[in-house]
Amino acid sequence: MADSQRRGRKIMMSPQELDAFLAEQRTCRVATVSPDGTPHVTPLWFLWDGESLWLYSLTRSRRLADLRADGRVAVVVDAGEEYGELRGVELTGRVEFVGESPRTGAPCPELDGPEKQFARKNFGMSEMVYDGRHAWARLTPDKIASWDFRKLAGL
Repeated sequence: MADSQRRGRKIMMSPQELDAFLAEQRTCRVATVSPDGTPHVTPLWFLWDGESLWLYSLTRSRRLADLRADGRVAVVVDAGEEYGELRGVELTGRVEFVGESPRTGAPCPELDGPEKQFARKNFGMSEMVYDGRHAWARLTPDKIASWDFRKLAGL
């Protein structure tokens, strides 16, 4: 067990590697639990701002209904095809909702930066376009676990 823990620390991403990885990835998988205990995992675009993961979700989705009932969430972002190139991050904690729901673009200074970055990253636009069907949830993680199997070659 101690060997696997040491190996885990050796393949863990540094804070700079983690930020760069999350900046370049687009899709995460969001795991929620329904009030009846049923687990639910769905893909979603996201934005990482260096401290929080911003999720822009349809307001009528099961994912958002689950998060409104119980804000606990686990999110995984990963990449790689072959074993030696696998890397990823798991972030866990509770989400908080930011801005109006559904989001129609009403002034919300807290969303100014994330919306500009999200629009640029995912749509190649300088401003967010609102369809009145989405809402923002922010996960400031309690726990982050990361791995980069490309580091195994050096062990």
